[in-house]
Amino acid sequence: MSFYDHSVPKDNPIHTRGTDKELEAAIDAKIKGTTCVLIMAGKYSTYSKWINKEIEIARKYNKPIIAIRPWASLQASSVVQENASEIVGWQGTSIVNAIEKWA
Repeated sequence: MSFYDHSVPKDNPIHTRGTDKELEAAIDAKIKGTTCVLIMAGKYSTYSKWINKEIEIARKYNKPIIAIRPWASLQASSVVQENASEIVGWQGTSIVNAIEKWA
């Protein structure tokens, strides 16, 4: 199985010169083309400006959400956990297994 990163690249000018609507459209286009969505589940993810939008877009396209709990983290974002199809730890094998399961 091969994997492809569908993230909007950090160096894409849309991050700094685009509007929120343009960035949302870019995220939407990227999620639309995926088989599943990976979201960090650290407790601070709850306060991310885009987490709720990413979850909303993933649900719009019925994309499974794989929540990744940060290494050695005891607390996780309740918003991410509540919307996750699966929650995995910060181990490569766990992440790959979840992707293969949901892809």
